[in-house]
Amino acid sequence: QVQLVESGGGLVQPGGSLRLSCVGSEDIFSTYTVNWYRQAPGKQRELVAYITDSRWTNYAKSVQGRFFISRDKNSVFLRMNNLQPEDTAVYYCNGVKASAQIDVWGQGTQVTVSA
Repeated sequence: QVQLVESGGGLVQPGGSLRLSCVGSEDIFSTYTVNWYRQAPGKQRELVAYITDSRWTNYAKSVQGRFFISRDKNSVFLRMNNLQPEDTAVYYCNGVKASAQIDVWGQGTQVTVSA
């Protein structure tokens, strides 16, 4: 089975940066659309960014200009700049290939933005 593992979260001060990684157990991302979601306590899960197999990207309004998604082989990255407290959440990687009925999730990585 395809599995995804996120890493790179941690505690950072406002204005700081982090890069999240999502690593697949197989070479899958060349044909997957990969989404980054986040979920903060008391809030609904939010789609932050996605990247298609053709490297088309899109971002939530709340993060555009600050977050950047990219991919390389079996890894997808989310570079997060100018982090703010409202970015605090668990971030999840989600790989989708509808034609193969694939929808897989990682376990999440915690991002905490606090002074």
